[in-house]
Amino acid sequence: MQKQNQITYTYQELATALIKDSNIHEGLWGIYVEFGFAAANVPSPSPDVLTPSSIVAVQKIGIQIFEKENNLTVDAAKVNPEKK
Repeated sequence: MQKQNQITYTYQELATALIKDSNIHEGLWGIYVEFGFAAANVPSPSPDVLTPSSIVAVQKIGIQIFEKENNLTVDAAKVNPEKK
């Protein structure tokens, strides 16, 4: 059996996991990503040549409430119904 070295999730699979982890039972929730931007002079293609560059970092990944259903959202009532 081949060793697995990467696991990926769709937006909706990730939203579902976070909804369950957060114990949410109602509402349309979808993926939220917060980015940070910076600039630097980066050596490219050699240490003697600098290129002004932009750096984009993923700072946070989470979920947020949405008003309308879309490809990022899942309905918490369907994926994590409250147990009675």
